[in-house]
Amino acid sequence: MKNTLNHLPLAALALVVLHSCGNAPETTNTEVAAADTTAVKDSLIHPSEKHFKSLKQLTFGGDNAEAYWSFDGQRLVFQSTNPAWEEHCDQIHVFNPFTDDLRSNKPTLISVKGGRTTCSYFMPGDSLVLFASTHEAGATCPAVPERRADGKYVWPIYPSFDIYVSDLQGNIRTQLTKTPGYDAEATVSPKGDRIVFTSMRDGDMELYTMNIDGSDVKRVTNAPGYDGGAFFSPDGTKLLWRASRPKTDAELAEYKALLKDGLVKPTDMELYVANADGSDMRKVTELGQANWAPYWHPSGQKIIFASNHKSERGFPFTLFLINIDGTGLEQVSYGDTFDAFPVFSPDGRHLVFSSNRNNNGTRETNLFLAEWQD
Repeated sequence: MKNTLNHLPLAALALVVLHSCGNAPETTNTEVAAADTTAVKDSLIHPSEKHFKSLKQLTFGGDNAEAYWSFDGQRLVFQSTNPAWEEHCDQIHVFNPFTDDLRSNKPTLISVKGGRTTCSYFMPGDSLVLFASTHEAGATCPAVPERRADGKYVWPIYPSFDIYVSDLQGNIRTQLTKTPGYDAEATVSPKGDRIVFTSMRDGDMELYTMNIDGSDVKRVTNAPGYDGGAFFSPDGTKLLWRASRPKTDAELAEYKALLKDGLVKPTDMELYVANADGSDMRKVTELGQANWAPYWHPSGQKIIFASNHKSERGFPFTLFLINIDGTGLEQVSYGDTFDAFPVFSPDGRHLVFSSNRNNNGTRETNLFLAEWQD
């Protein structure tokens, strides 16, 4: 997520995009408005992006990320920082990507209580969504970390994040977590029975699962380092996530020092899979740099994710596919910009992701919808 690097907070994401990205494709907003729908879709696709049958831009300004599908595949819930919508830190919205035009209309705001939010996900039945929020600590946006003198890229772990369930009109129905410290990055099993999330409740950034009502909390991971951005497999039997595991005493000391200050350095991450109870844990990637924002291919046998492992200076980020046994690495997206947070629709026909392509050289990150072809 959501904090999302999948679940990288958008404020942190903005730092990656703003300080590292190249120019976007040359299609301008004026050209997009004047072209017909087919031309717009095709103009956004890099010649090597063979898995994209068509590509449609969904948002047109601000920083938009972590869009997740409803169970029926007809709506998306996502987080956005968009001054044009009078929102100055991540807030949660819902819309229909097939019928709603966000160039002229604002999506429905769900996180009406203020604070900073992240990691939204539909609940079974599609009438409720869960997300993490800091609103009970205050309606204002908590501050982002100042740029460090040592140049290290970090993002904040807000201790006031808890996980809530809201209806689509913004009414909080339930608070699922109440323990001290960070609770966020929650997603729901396709089976509709369990939630996986990241928590600091035991002193480290570990994965936990719980029932839909917040009961029966079980710890999944138990190793020093950050574990987050987890998703259940299509059949609900496995988990997939990103992790940053210190390899040396010096790295462990640095990790603990940053965590004490409420910070994480997400520059060295790999992907892991395990059974839903944490057994049979396996490392999928060994690529180096930041491999993150993973999501299951509908087959349950492949993973799509974002990575900068081919980048000499940490940028760009592009999308890749890999088999769950670590074989068959394939590049999906191309270019010199930022592509991340890829999520397949339940039927596998569409892929939504965030990108700063087609942003006219600005700092905007938008949502894009691809028709997927294997």
